[in-house]
Amino acid sequence: MAAPVIETCHVACCANRTPNVVSWGRGGIIAFGTCTSIALYDPQERRVVSVLNGHTGRVNTVQWVHREDCAPESHLVSGGSDDRLIVWESRDGKFAQLAECKGHTGPVCAVDAIYVEDSRILVASSASDSTVRLWLCNEAVGAQCLHTLSFGSSFMMDVSLALLPGSRVPILACGGDNAQVHLYVQSDEGLLKAKSLQGHEDWIRGVAWASLGGELLLASCSQDCLIRVWRLCAKSGRDAHVEDDHTTIRMKEDVFEVKESDVSSVFAVSLETVLAGHENWVYGVHWQPPLYKGGELQQPLGLLSASMDKTMIIWAPEEGSGVWVEQVRVGEVGGNTLGFYGCQMSPDGSMIVAHAFHGALHLWCREQDKEGQWRPGVVISGHFNAVQDLSWDPEGEFILSVGSDQTTRLFTPWRNQDSQQVTWHEISRPQIHGYDMQCLATVGRFQFVSGADEKVLRVFQAPRNFVENFANISGTSREKLFMSSDSANLPEGASTPALGLSNKAVFQGDLAPKKKEEEGQFSSVSDQYQESYFHPLIMTEPPPEDHLLQNTLWPEVQKLYGHGFEMFCLASDSTRTVVASACKASKAEHAAVLLWSTATWRQLQTLPCHTLTVTQMAFSPDAQLLLAVSRDRTVSLWRRNPPTPTSPEPRFSLYAHTGKDTAIHSRIIWSCDWSPDSKYFVTSSRDKKVIVWAPHRLEESGDSVLPPEIKPCSSILDVGDSATAVAFCPFLCSNNSYLLAVGLEGGRILLYQWSPGREPAGGRDWSSCGQTDILQSHALAVKRLRWRPRPGRVGHQSNGPVAEGNSWVQLASASADHSVKIFNVNRRAL
Repeated sequence: MAAPVIETCHVACCANRTPNVVSWGRGGIIAFGTCTSIALYDPQERRVVSVLNGHTGRVNTVQWVHREDCAPESHLVSGGSDDRLIVWESRDGKFAQLAECKGHTGPVCAVDAIYVEDSRILVASSASDSTVRLWLCNEAVGAQCLHTLSFGSSFMMDVSLALLPGSRVPILACGGDNAQVHLYVQSDEGLLKAKSLQGHEDWIRGVAWASLGGELLLASCSQDCLIRVWRLCAKSGRDAHVEDDHTTIRMKEDVFEVKESDVSSVFAVSLETVLAGHENWVYGVHWQPPLYKGGELQQPLGLLSASMDKTMIIWAPEEGSGVWVEQVRVGEVGGNTLGFYGCQMSPDGSMIVAHAFHGALHLWCREQDKEGQWRPGVVISGHFNAVQDLSWDPEGEFILSVGSDQTTRLFTPWRNQDSQQVTWHEISRPQIHGYDMQCLATVGRFQFVSGADEKVLRVFQAPRNFVENFANISGTSREKLFMSSDSANLPEGASTPALGLSNKAVFQGDLAPKKKEEEGQFSSVSDQYQESYFHPLIMTEPPPEDHLLQNTLWPEVQKLYGHGFEMFCLASDSTRTVVASACKASKAEHAAVLLWSTATWRQLQTLPCHTLTVTQMAFSPDAQLLLAVSRDRTVSLWRRNPPTPTSPEPRFSLYAHTGKDTAIHSRIIWSCDWSPDSKYFVTSSRDKKVIVWAPHRLEESGDSVLPPEIKPCSSILDVGDSATAVAFCPFLCSNNSYLLAVGLEGGRILLYQWSPGREPAGGRDWSSCGQTDILQSHALAVKRLRWRPRPGRVGHQSNGPVAEGNSWVQLASASADHSVKIFNVNRRAL
């Protein structure tokens, strides 16, 4: 089999901000909804093994269909804001859609599923159209809706299915905003209401069944901060009709009858216990998964709960008394985050995971040798909203990305000492802002400029703590890294003041602990509210979410004022002396590009030419030309003037531009990039066209007064969908052709080779050489594509010159589907 051209190296994503969106399978795989996709994450290998694309709206709920023999699951059910449920089936290790359940008229918020006879799947779903539906899925028929329960004006927040003890009759538990748990039993006449369990005083957020020998336990959690556990058991014929004996004290039992093919059985439900320990709404409960011991199935009595008070608790009955008590409590401290939305426990009970309001997963692992001790574990992280822009550092060692979730994040590979395996992780969150982030440009190794939905640009520089940690992670010597930055004056870290947006530097002196006698007295008001929440980290493994939130910020060194509207795009040149910026514009006066000096951070120049927003800019690799493309469908080229004694700073003048009549693109031009030899540039547009251009001097006429023209050098490449991102690979192919990546609005990434010598007529100069398949592609528009500036794969040893053994190049992509993906492209396979 031929080697694949494109391999997925890493997917950075996080869980959606809904309660039931994470499910941990018996095979050890965590499935979670991320934007409109489902990610399958392996916590042992610490990487996303697969991404399932099928929904057209946000995925709100995901549930593995657990098998009775506890083997790894082969089915997964998901529900989304597109009002649909999808049942996925694993075939040869890859998941594909088995059936689609359509019928809800509102977003689906909860699902559960069990196997019934003939390996058919019974699915229960709740949606915001105030109904709960029961579906039956199998391969032959697909999915059919068996029953619809309507709850009028109230909503059901969670559903759970189980089989009644001693029979194959399904029982459905629903909990919702009327503070009751409703039990329904499936019978020949339909879905009959068995009981409503009262006791909670606020909305019920989660319900979960567990099978225990001949009984069922039902846990329900609520916004009244309490968890109730109910016991359901079968009554034999005699004690079903015993008169109430008033002499003995016992819990009140609710009795109901179930008819199954003319045989009627009686079941009783009673309250087992009420668990109080959380201080805020309890959003999720999850029973410890059953496991096989000595050939028989055992259900360990452990209940995990997650709450908005930022804690998770494991509850279990005490051995002697049988009283339910809190065994373990874990949580996060600090940060300005809300609490946990849901929780799951690993198949063997040694790891627990919660997902938070900001999408982050929080993992804890049980210490092997210490009883009852849990420690935070390493877990995947990513943006929880659209990723707008990304950039490699000049050495190609790490990636910075910015997104509409108001954060800037830094990802780098981490080599695990034990396994020698390289996985990517977020090791720093340099900027946590109050505006949606829009663009960024790296200036030097540890400095970047970022723009958000505000008129100001902000410049950030890495603190000493980050540089030291990065040296440990990447295996580079500290001296070498500190040479590339002014190490003497570097602050230790940064912190954000309580009501501010600017990261303030924290220096060595600020970290000194106060003396005892100073603590008692406040010298000023500001002393009551400590500014510095920063604590230096010594990273031996990638940091967990609460460290990322407050200990990995970078100090802001400069603000750049000059634009009249929100920032839209940024670019920096290869000599790291100039930064170009542009903002949103509907008039020519605002559409000018501003140039800034990186030495003084003064505004050097205003370059007026376009009449609408400049959508992207790029400096040529030799730093002589600046290219800008715009919403007005035109292209402008600016040339750097030779320095003169009077103006040593770089100045640019208009070199060439396309007019309304010479522009070939008929819609907004989204993206542009330069070829590595600075001879050609490429543009891509909403009109589905990708064109390579070259600036032509009019040498033939011998008249040097006439301005140069911009002419297309390639045939027009139609990519079949709006081309939102384009990038030239910085290394030429073996036959001296250029390799380009094109990102589409639908989420696919295409690779093309372009040969400048060939005849453009008939499109022979373009040859398609690969594209992402459905499992690799993004689910929404590709916002930015960037090739790694060095050949080879980061973290792998063969990072030398482009030798025979180094046929790999890496491509990073940012998308509106909240994910950053890194692909390895094999140039030999082209």
